[in-house]
Amino acid sequence: MPSKEPPRRRVPGPARPAARPRPAARNGARNGARTPRPAERPPARRPAPRPPVRRPRTIKLGSPRPRLRLISVGLTLVMLAFVVRLLQVQAVDASAYAAKADRYRYQEYTLSAERGEITDRNGIALATSVDAYDITADPKLFTPEESKVRDAPEQAAALLAPVLGREPAELAKKLRTPKSRYTLLARKQTPQVWNQIKDLKKVYAQKAQAPGGTGVNLLGGVLSEPSTKRVYPNGDLGAGILGFVNAEGRGAGGIESLLDPELAGKDGKIRFTASGGRQVPTAGSQGTPAVPGSDVELTIDRDIQWAAQQAISEQVRKSKADRGYVIVQDTRTGEVLAMANAPGFDPNDLSAANAAAMGNAALQDAYEPGSTSKVMSMAAVLEEGKAAADTHVTVPNRLHRGDRLFKDDIDHPTWYLTLNGVLAKSSNIGTILATGQLGKDQAESNRILDGYLRRFGIGSPTGLGFPGETAGILAKPEDWSTSQQYTIPFGQGLSVNALQAASVYSTIANGGVRIEPTLVRGTKGPDGRFTPAEKPTENRVVGEQTAKTLAQMLESVVDDREGTGTKAAIPGYRVAGKTGTANRVDPELGRYKGYTASFAGFAPADQPRVTVYCAIQNPTKGSYFGGQICGPIYKKVMEFALKTLHVAPTGSAPPRLPVTFEPTP
Repeated sequence: MPSKEPPRRRVPGPARPAARPRPAARNGARNGARTPRPAERPPARRPAPRPPVRRPRTIKLGSPRPRLRLISVGLTLVMLAFVVRLLQVQAVDASAYAAKADRYRYQEYTLSAERGEITDRNGIALATSVDAYDITADPKLFTPEESKVRDAPEQAAALLAPVLGREPAELAKKLRTPKSRYTLLARKQTPQVWNQIKDLKKVYAQKAQAPGGTGVNLLGGVLSEPSTKRVYPNGDLGAGILGFVNAEGRGAGGIESLLDPELAGKDGKIRFTASGGRQVPTAGSQGTPAVPGSDVELTIDRDIQWAAQQAISEQVRKSKADRGYVIVQDTRTGEVLAMANAPGFDPNDLSAANAAAMGNAALQDAYEPGSTSKVMSMAAVLEEGKAAADTHVTVPNRLHRGDRLFKDDIDHPTWYLTLNGVLAKSSNIGTILATGQLGKDQAESNRILDGYLRRFGIGSPTGLGFPGETAGILAKPEDWSTSQQYTIPFGQGLSVNALQAASVYSTIANGGVRIEPTLVRGTKGPDGRFTPAEKPTENRVVGEQTAKTLAQMLESVVDDREGTGTKAAIPGYRVAGKTGTANRVDPELGRYKGYTASFAGFAPADQPRVTVYCAIQNPTKGSYFGGQICGPIYKKVMEFALKTLHVAPTGSAPPRLPVTFEPTP
C-alpha cells in the first residue's frame, strides 16, 4: 500500500558530491532495486603486500627458587642471631643487665652520721660538728662542646681558687677529668664559702642570658653536697687530748681516734629512682637512716685546762724550752682534770700546725723524772720499816759506789739530815744510803725497790689506752747496770711519762691506794641515755700510815725554809710537793744534753683533793731547776684549781718535821 506519509520537502543547500555507487545487495534489491550483474562490478583491487612483522625476542627467566632459598637461609641466620642474643640478655646475663639497669635507674647515696660531741665534765663543748658542704663539679659541663668555651676549666678554676683556697692549676685539672660526671673540688667548706660560690654562679648566669651572651653559665657545673665539719670552739685548748679528724671525717688522733667508733655513729643509705640525675618524686625511696654518734663526756674541766695551758705555755716561751706539760688530777677519783702541752696546735687549722706538736707529749714523751721520783724510794724505806721520818742520815759531799762518785746538786760539807731532811733538801747521796738498807745486799735492795716502783705504775701503761702512749722504761732489777742500781733511787736510769709521774703523787694523796687514771666519764647515746665509764681499777701500794708520813715529809719541801720548793707555797693552804732536776737525754743525739725541770705535789696536804704535776724539757734561758721554774707554775695552777673546785683551806697547822739533827761528838 502506498505510504500515507506526506512527501518530504527538500530544502535547498549546498551541492553534495556524487554518491559512490554501492555494490548491489547480496540478498536482492531492496524496495524494488535491481541487483547488478557480476559484470557490472568494478574490478577488485589487490592490496599491496605488507612487510613482514618482526616479533620481539623473548628472554627466558631463570628459576627463582635458589634465590629464595639463599634469602631464607640469610633471614634464618639473622633471626637465629637475634634469638641467641635475646636468650643471652634475658636468660644468661639477665641478672647482670638488671643490675646495670638498676645502677643507672636508681641512685644510692650514703647518709653521713652526725659525729658526736666531746664535752668537758660540765657539758661544755670541746669538739662539735657543724653544717658544711663538699664542693663538687660535673666535668662534662666544662668541655668545649657543652660550655661553648675552649678554656672553660681554666676560667672557672681562676674564679673558684680564691674562694676555695686552692691552686687554680689543681682545680683546672679536676675540672678536666675525662669521661667523668663527678669530681670533688674541696671538702668540708663552710656555708659562707658555698654562698660565695652561689653568688658567682648567679652573676655568670645573668651574663650568659644577657644580649650577646653565650647562653651557657660558666659555673653552672659547680655543685655542692651537704656535709658536716668538725669544729673545736676553744681553738688549741686541750688539742693534745682531743686530737683531730682526717679528711674523711674519721678520728686521727687523741680521743677522736680512741673513741672513733662511738663518736662516728653509723652511716645510713638512701636509694631512689632518678631521671636526669634528679630524684623522681612519685617513685618513692628506700634506705636506712643514719645513726648519730654518741657524745663523749671527759673528766677534763675546761677552766682548769685553760689555766694549766696558759701557765705552761708562758713558761716554755720564757725559758726557751723545747716543750712542757702540766697534769691536774683529782686525788680521790683518779680523774684527769687537765692535761696541757706546750707548744700545742689548733685542730681547726692543721695546715699551720707543727707536726712535732700534734701529739700528746704528756703521754708520749718518755724521760727521766729526776728527784720527783725520790718519793717512791722513801715510800719503800718507810713501808719496809727500815727508817722513819726522823731517822738520822749522815750525808757526805761525795759517795763512792760501784764505778763512780755520786754527788748532790751542790757542793756542801757533810750534812746531818733526818730522812725527812733528805727529801726536803733533795739529796741524791742521802737517798742512795736510805734505799741501800732495803735488803741484806744491793741486789736484794734493787729487787725490793723495783717492786714498789712497778706497783706505783712505773714501766706500765697508765690504763688510758691513749694512742701513742708510752709505758716508760724500767729494766728488770737483774739487768740494772752498776750505776743504775744507785741512780734509779733518785730518778735517773728509768723513764716515765708525765701522767705516770702525777699518778705517783695522787697515790700518796689517796692514802697509798693507786687509782688508775681516767679521761672519760661516760658517753651519751642518741637516745639521750648516759652510760658511765667503767670504774677504774684500784690497788694498794703502801699503807695509810706510810702515805700520811710521806705527805708530811713533802710539806717540808715547800714549807721549810731549807726546802727546795718554797716557790710553790700557797698562802692559807698546806701544800705537799717535790722538786726535780734531771739530766735529759736528747732524743736526736741519744746522749745527755740539757735538763728536765719538774715539780709535783698535792693540796691540801692533810686532806688532799688535787694533784698538780709540771715538767719542762730543756730550758735554755734562766734557771733550769725545777723548784725555780716549775714551782711557780704549780702554785698558779693549784690555786686556780682549788678555787674552781671550791676547796677551802683546812685551817690546821703543819707538823713541821725536823730536817736536820745535831751530830753527837
